[in-house]
Amino acid sequence: MTSKSEAQLVPLPWTEILTYWVLSLGSHLYSFYQLHRFSKEHETGLEREFQLEKGLLKGFKRDPGDFEWSFWTEWAKKSLLWTLIGHGVISRLTSIFYPKLRVPVITLYGLLAASSVLGINGVSVLLGHLGVSFSVAQLQKPALSWACNLLLLSTLHIQPLQEIQRGWYKTEEEYYLLLFSVAVCGLRFISFSLEHCWCPLDRSGIMQLCWLFSYTFYHPFFYNGPIITYRDYIEKMRRPAEESERGEFGFRYLVLRAGRIILWWCLAEYMIHVMYMHSIQSNQTYLEILPPWALGGLALALVQFFYVKYLVLFGLPSMLATLDKLVPPKLPRCVSIMYSFTGMWRHFDEGLYRWLIRYIYVPLGGSRHGPLYKLLSTGLAFGFVCLWHGGHDYLQYWALMNWAGVLVENGLKSLLAASFIHSIVEQNFSAVMKRRCIAFLSAFSTAMLILSNLVFLGGIHVGEVFWKRVFIQGWSTMAPPMLAFLYCFAQIGLEWTSHPP
Repeated sequence: MTSKSEAQLVPLPWTEILTYWVLSLGSHLYSFYQLHRFSKEHETGLEREFQLEKGLLKGFKRDPGDFEWSFWTEWAKKSLLWTLIGHGVISRLTSIFYPKLRVPVITLYGLLAASSVLGINGVSVLLGHLGVSFSVAQLQKPALSWACNLLLLSTLHIQPLQEIQRGWYKTEEEYYLLLFSVAVCGLRFISFSLEHCWCPLDRSGIMQLCWLFSYTFYHPFFYNGPIITYRDYIEKMRRPAEESERGEFGFRYLVLRAGRIILWWCLAEYMIHVMYMHSIQSNQTYLEILPPWALGGLALALVQFFYVKYLVLFGLPSMLATLDKLVPPKLPRCVSIMYSFTGMWRHFDEGLYRWLIRYIYVPLGGSRHGPLYKLLSTGLAFGFVCLWHGGHDYLQYWALMNWAGVLVENGLKSLLAASFIHSIVEQNFSAVMKRRCIAFLSAFSTAMLILSNLVFLGGIHVGEVFWKRVFIQGWSTMAPPMLAFLYCFAQIGLEWTSHPP
């Protein structure tokens, strides 16, 4: 359903596309307005229960209910924003005056920056994991490297170790920063280990260790990503300093990208000032009494805020990496033009998607050895993502929903490609009508995709309320108009895929 077939590429009449745009934008704005009204009507209750903060905008409160946004915003104010800017300055100065020392200098800077926040104990944990992973990788046994790195990641969930590590810090936020760092570095250790097992990029053990050290402590990606593979990192960092110099374009790129990041941050803050979606989703009563349009606005606001949040969280590191001549993954694509589970995984976090394809899906057989291997490879990829995020019950449901969604989409695509079905479709449907049918099927896929994202963002209870109110109680009143609007979203997504800007 997501392949760029002729049916998807065929253009529709401009009046029809304009209608889809108007209905899509109109439904977003009206549902957001209804959610805003509900937020203001229940502001006193929400403030009493969830301690809404004093807003940056006069006359507005601020919803602090999204842990990730509040966590990274506070750390940015404390130190991370300044250390990232420091990385950019030092990297640029070193590239100009001492280009051959650029990689060692930014590696040392990354280590010092990590030590200043995580402390000696926190960095020692990472160095311990690095040493164990590096030593096991020298045996060049992929299965053994996997087992070793999974055991290292599992230490994040051992209660006695958690209590010891908490004791190193004054606040819970400092401990969480260590957890995030260890989890993201775990992906880097797996990448290094498997690349080394398959085809060592350096014969010298000292050089391997130095590059792994640089890859691990590269400051822009250290705490939260995005993820790039070990091979991509060292291939780009090894290029001569004279290659890919940006000159004036680098300054123009810096100004434009920084401006975009500031706009994204302002949009995210505006959303949590005018819509208290994170606090509302945490209260079962509010979820039950939300008017239908406000309920739809809540779903859209939650997934749109998640998208804008990662434009900011990935935007600044990606900008710095680009100036360092790396090629970071593309930033997330807008969730409102995502019309399939497959597309969501491919285009939202492209770095994680590439990582999963390279180190789990392809080595396990992928689509090369038939449907059974494809099913197994996909299932284990989703299982790893669930485990890496913490393995909680709501994550298990989320992973299962995504696995089922991808399998259904691939199964339907294979069915429609079968010669018997394909001949019937070709004889009875025009290219334009085939595109409309694809959008119709994609509307159902999008509905389930949004539901799975609500489970991921809000927990099982949020998904249950939406399922009950929309598909059980509202099967004849809420579900049909919702699917009609999702059909419009899918058509916009198909148009965007066919004619990207």
